[in-house]
Amino acid sequence: MSSIPRAVLDKLRTFDTPTICNVIELFEVRAHHSGYMDARIKACFAEMPPMVGFAATATFRASASPREGDAYASLETQIERFEELSQPPIVVFQDLDDPPVAATFGEVMCTAYQAFDAVGLITSGAGRDLEQVRALNFPVFTNGSICSHGYNHIPQIHVPVRVGGVVVNPNDLLHGDLNGVTTIPHAIAAEVADIGDEFVAAEGIVLGALGSPDFAGRGETPPIKELRDSRAEAKAIMQKLRARVSRARGA
Repeated sequence: MSSIPRAVLDKLRTFDTPTICNVIELFEVRAHHSGYMDARIKACFAEMPPMVGFAATATFRASASPREGDAYASLETQIERFEELSQPPIVVFQDLDDPPVAATFGEVMCTAYQAFDAVGLITSGAGRDLEQVRALNFPVFTNGSICSHGYNHIPQIHVPVRVGGVVVNPNDLLHGDLNGVTTIPHAIAAEVADIGDEFVAAEGIVLGALGSPDFAGRGETPPIKELRDSRAEAKAIMQKLRARVSRARGA
């Protein structure tokens, strides 16, 4: 199991998820249209800061009773297996019912997860008790909300799951905020954190030029040359960053 220092996770948390996706592209370790969840997975609480942690994967079903035990029988086992992760856990559910017939989570489950150091939850299905979960300051990402729990149970724990079009494996590193959720390859996590500020500064060159007091203060539209020159300067910095970190052959 790879070990990623807590300081790296803390640094990753200072960036929004689109910035993390942009920086990952520089490494050229995957296609630019892969590795992040699609629009079906939405943040329930857009006001909450970025979430960073390791996937505690599971499947979920609510359309039929479990073969044995009560609906929450596997919750304790799931939490016990948090210790297998690099920490902190983010619970990731694939709802096997299509379409979902009941809520994957509610106040009780989220309270239990949070008590054992989980920092968020993602489900391809639905949630409920959203006001109570918001009060926990526990970020959750869902495909919607459903008021009942049905015959909820957890058939499998720590297996590959498919959520939002992405296969998530146990202990995958995840980053999510109001914009969505992305995976971060373990092998580049520290470097992503390390160069994030440089990438943000490069983008700031363009934003600074367009919002310059020289034009804004006079109510003037900046000349196109300001946009062209600032974009060229930012692009040059990003190209240098790419050359420094790219894993592409011949880079």
